[in-house]
Amino acid sequence: MSKDRSSLSNGTTYEEIGEFWDSHSITDFWDATKDAAFQVDIQSEITYYALDKTLSDGIQKLAKKRGISADTILNLWIQEKLLEQK
Repeated sequence: MSKDRSSLSNGTTYEEIGEFWDSHSITDFWDATKDAAFQVDIQSEITYYALDKTLSDGIQKLAKKRGISADTILNLWIQEKLLEQK
């Protein structure tokens, strides 16, 4: 654990800090917190494409059978096809 980090829990390890926050609420310590500034760089973008209902139903069934989302299976398949085209 970095020495320059402060902890409202006074824990000396991440485990001690975790145990403290398992039984406490940040709302009880809100006045002791500091504002934080950070930037988020989002790399992904969602684009929607029309898909035939029959294809969509088949993809959803297969994805459910494999225990993954339809989005995941589509992204994997398209990625494979794009790599084949190079």
